[in-house]
Amino acid sequence: MTLRLKLMVAFSAIVVVSVTLVAVLVNIAAVHAYDRAEGERSALLAEQVRQQFARRLVEVAERVAELARQDSTVQLAIAMSRNAPDYSQFADAAERLNAPGLDVLELLTPDGAIIASKHWPARFGYQEEWFAGRPATAEGNAQGAFLQSLDFPAGPALAIIAVRQMQLGQHVFYIAGGQRLDEHFVQSFAEPMGMRTTLYWQPSPASENVVLGDERESTAAGQESLRRLLERVRNTGAATSETLERKVAGGALEEAAHAFPLLDRQQRVAAVLLVSSSREAVDALERRIRWIAMAVSAAGILLGLLISAALAARVTRPVEELGKAADEVASGNLNIRVDDSRQDELGRLAYAFNRMTRELLESHEKLVQSERVAAWRELARRLAHELKNPLFPLQITVENLLRAKEQTPEQFDEVFRESGQTLQAEIGNLKGIIDRFSDFSKMPTPELQPISVNESLRQAARVYEPQFCAKGRPLITARYDLDKALEQKSVQADFELLQRALTNLISNAVEAMPEGGYMTLRSRDDGDTVRLEVSDTGGGISKEESSRLFTPYYTSKAHGTGLGLAIAQSVVSDHGGKIWAQSEEQKGTTFVIRLPKNGARRP
Repeated sequence: MTLRLKLMVAFSAIVVVSVTLVAVLVNIAAVHAYDRAEGERSALLAEQVRQQFARRLVEVAERVAELARQDSTVQLAIAMSRNAPDYSQFADAAERLNAPGLDVLELLTPDGAIIASKHWPARFGYQEEWFAGRPATAEGNAQGAFLQSLDFPAGPALAIIAVRQMQLGQHVFYIAGGQRLDEHFVQSFAEPMGMRTTLYWQPSPASENVVLGDERESTAAGQESLRRLLERVRNTGAATSETLERKVAGGALEEAAHAFPLLDRQQRVAAVLLVSSSREAVDALERRIRWIAMAVSAAGILLGLLISAALAARVTRPVEELGKAADEVASGNLNIRVDDSRQDELGRLAYAFNRMTRELLESHEKLVQSERVAAWRELARRLAHELKNPLFPLQITVENLLRAKEQTPEQFDEVFRESGQTLQAEIGNLKGIIDRFSDFSKMPTPELQPISVNESLRQAARVYEPQFCAKGRPLITARYDLDKALEQKSVQADFELLQRALTNLISNAVEAMPEGGYMTLRSRDDGDTVRLEVSDTGGGISKEESSRLFTPYYTSKAHGTGLGLAIAQSVVSDHGGKIWAQSEEQKGTTFVIRLPKNGARRP
């Protein structure tokens, strides 16, 4: 990644992170403020509903008390006391009473038996379970109205009930009157915009919730959350809040729901008042904050691009020029120079770079000159050493010929024949030495073509097979560990040059086992490359020798030019590969060649 791109990414990241952090903090603060305000507004609405509900309770209690004081009611009580305990003729008495505003009215005995029922006359004689067993005392006159589930012809319903006692001598009767709660009751509450009120109650623990008010369709998750919320309020008797989901066009909308318990005569939860406020406004606020944050982030990224472009002219461009110049130096161009006219840190850096390249160029020229002199000296030394051996026999042979000239013709002919053979042999040795030095100095460029590396290993070993088991020589056993996957695959290489490198390695392995042993030829498919190995079980080589193995003209053998391994390394390098040795003294040596399959040449 370039410095210019890094600056752009850094500026953009700083802007994006800063804007995101501010947006998150603002969003959290806004949501908290909204939730706090909605909680206060929901609590206020719930309090208003409870107050209105309490007023309705007082109103019902006052109407029942007024009914109990009416003369007609008193006269009815006197008549019932005279006919006690036979109340069959009073089954319709509740309908004849003047009870405006009371759609629920019952006359009860102290044990809860129904004498007369306005809302369900057919229940004469039935027991009211909610009233049965209550003591026949004056307590009922002091108790206000309460919520109660009652049976109606159409089914159970929730009603506000107040009870008053009437006692005539030893006879006690009760008047239970009230109002049935329906949709109109809940709709009478003044609901602020965005809020709604719903009343939930259960006729029995096993029955479903009955809903009074505006119940909007909920998602499956919302219905389950609502069920848990209602159960929690009924079990604890305490107000509880939770977020619910309901279906809207295009998805689901969250609502903040606050549930408040409404108690019955026994201070049990008779119904649950649910005040819900839509979170649509806060969702819209969150979306608006996100859009603003994205817009500011986009503007920040654009600003980062502009700033990075401006800084590139001052900072990154000189650095890029230095980088390109460094690449030129790495490729061998020591004459490269950069502009060092700036009067700042980059200018001083450019000046130091130019000074470094000048010093490198001077050092390189000195080094090249020294290496050239050393190379010629080494070449001269090696040539002198190699030529010295055959020149000495040549000198002796010529001297023998000169002395034989003074002898008889028969003796001269015999010496001449022997000397001629010696001269030809030593001249052949001189020619071989010259050819080897010439070959190393003129390594040909590889001509790449598809070849089989397994076949190349086999053919290179085939040249030395006669020596492996020759009579009078130690036995050398060749072992092959060739990758079968390479039998059907070809590698781009020069077959003759690779053969030359492999034969040099095999020759080296044979010479390393003067007492015989095992030579292993191995090949492996390593993905984009192939691995060739030539191993011997000779005495191995020391670490010092390993570091100089591929140095031209270096040899540890009594007879040799020291060019075999150097030639092998040159061939492998020209194929874009690598060669190295792995050795352990007294256990043997392995030469490893790694070649690219595509034959990529060394740059």
